[in-house]
Amino acid sequence: MKPIKVLFDRTGNTLNVWFDDPQKEHVSEETSDEVILVKDKDGKLIGFEVLNYLSADEAKDVTILHVESGVVN
Repeated sequence: MKPIKVLFDRTGNTLNVWFDDPQKEHVSEETSDEVILVKDKDGKLIGFEVLNYLSADEAKDVTILHVESGVVN
């Protein structure tokens, strides 16, 4: 299993989550609620981007993203 990459872009105020290599990005599909799905050339979902992830005040002060993870049976 490949590691999941979670990146916050302070300048763009976006949260990017990648399930595969970002270099494989071929097409992006905007959905409702400011979410963009990122797919490879075969149409496989390889990541997503959340626009306007934090408020302006939160975005300028953030230094660490707290991520909760777990496994559901």
